Amino acid sequence: MQVSECTIVITGGAQGLGRAMAENFAKDGAALALIDVNGEMLEDAQQACEQLGAKKVVGFETDITDEESVETVFEQIHQEFEGIDVLINNAGIMRDGLLLKYKDGEITKKMPLQQFQSVLDVNLSGTFLCGREAAAQMVKAQRKGLIINISSVARAGNIGQTNYAATKAGVVAMTVTWARELGRYGIRCGAIAPGFIETPMTAQMKPEAIERALSMVPLRRWGQPDEIAHTARYMIENDFFSGRVMEIDGGVRL
Repeated sequence: MQVSECTIVITGGAQGLGRAMAENFAKDGAALALIDVNGEMLEDAQQACEQLGAKKVVGFETDITDEESVETVFEQIHQEFEGIDVLINNAGIMRDGLLLKYKDGEITKKMPLQQFQSVLDVNLSGTFLCGREAAAQMVKAQRKGLIINISSVARAGNIGQTNYAATKAGVVAMTVTWARELGRYGIRCGAIAPGFIETPMTAQMKPEAIERALSMVPLRRWGQPDEIAHTARYMIENDFFSGRVMEIDGGVRL
């Protein structure tokens, strides 16, 4: 597949890494369906992608944790674009915290179930629902396609990220499973595990936190969103890539 000939669905496509990928693909004339919960940001992202040369851009304000809403939006996307070639499961949240805190002989705090569950709902259940519905549309249309799940180097485990790390390990496991199940239909699946990427969120970090983060990266710099988009582009254009995770982290995991 070539990016310029694809209809690409991106969840979390109105902001951060999702928007950066959308704008990158727009420059090649891809058709884009952007899913996000933020309607105002969707409008802005849609306009930006149109100006950059996207063949067609439509924003869909959708809660990916709601099964009925996800089923509806993927049917709408299929009708609007006459098919789906690529899904990038990018939407995700972080609700970091230690499993528990212990001080002076007392447990002072435990991670609440709601804090744990909220991250699973978006990062894992949302990825599952969107992947399922994209695959269903591809299979019904007898259309070969690709599903890319965005994981993280945190999938190996990271202090303060019990919930986030669990979800990012989970999406890799789903990636391998889907590659094996869906390959018979010509549907490929891959995952990208970014390290520290420069986004509006990282720009808000305290200087000492930035210094500490960069000290962990052998290349001593942030990754750039376009470098993640480049990886997704490779997956799209290499028709024999499937069932694997690519870690784009500047050498964090050596």
